[in-house]
Amino acid sequence: MKTLVIYESMFGNTRDIARATAEGLAEWSDVSITDVDSALLTVPADATLVVAGGPTHAFSMSRETTRHDAVARGAVRGSAGGLRDWLAAVSLAVPVPLATFDTHTKQRWVPGSASRAAAKEGRTRGFIPVASRSFYVTDVQGPLVTGELERARHWGRSLYSGVSGSVRSRTVLD
Repeated sequence: MKTLVIYESMFGNTRDIARATAEGLAEWSDVSITDVDSALLTVPADATLVVAGGPTHAFSMSRETTRHDAVARGAVRGSAGGLRDWLAAVSLAVPVPLATFDTHTKQRWVPGSASRAAAKEGRTRGFIPVASRSFYVTDVQGPLVTGELERARHWGRSLYSGVSGSVRSRTVLD
């Protein structure tokens, strides 16, 4: 199996979650991981799964204005584009399962989620959403809440069961 992990990260927390998820995925899949700015705009036909994640900004995926605000708050880099932009531009040869994740501040209740918005956008682009997960940071800049990296590794390992059914269905349809 071949998995692509695409992530957008401003303060490094989402990148760390992407890496931990990739470690869990690597137990059952050949994994390549890349920042959204370097990601290809065509998903290879042999991809079995795409895992895509980004930070939750203003209740959804980042926008140019929210990325600018993050830089003003000390983000280590300002992305030319974000996960929203990549999803809007990507093309698929065949439908591919999509797992989405986000980083989100750990508060009582904060509405919105970049992972849910990414799954919804992914469906409109031809992906097959199979899983969505939020991982938590203590504040906008982080750090990650204790235990989130291990939770991401576990999630990566667990994605096999959700994907294997989609792969079987896709193989039957091909």
